[in-house]
Amino acid sequence: MASNREAYEKKFNAQLKEWSAQIALLKAKAVNATADANLDYHQAVESLQKKRDEASAKYHELKSASDDAWDDVKGGAERAWEEVKTAYHDAVSKFKS
Repeated sequence: MASNREAYEKKFNAQLKEWSAQIALLKAKAVNATADANLDYHQAVESLQKKRDEASAKYHELKSASDDAWDDVKGGAERAWEEVKTAYHDAVSKFKS
């Protein structure tokens, strides 16, 4: 179980880094957007950052969880993961040009 746990935690951490990069890309696109689109970008980025921060908190909770509690914490982390993933895909779909 320890190797599965470690692999899962590494995957989650890598995904957090990828989301941070994707959020930075959305921020960069906002610079070149019209005023209305810029506001939409900022709202989407703010929402994504909040969800990413929640997922990050779950990641830290996951890393510090005891072996007995790890599976329960993993469920919460997976829900947070899905929320960020959905919010990101919604934002990207909204701003596709």
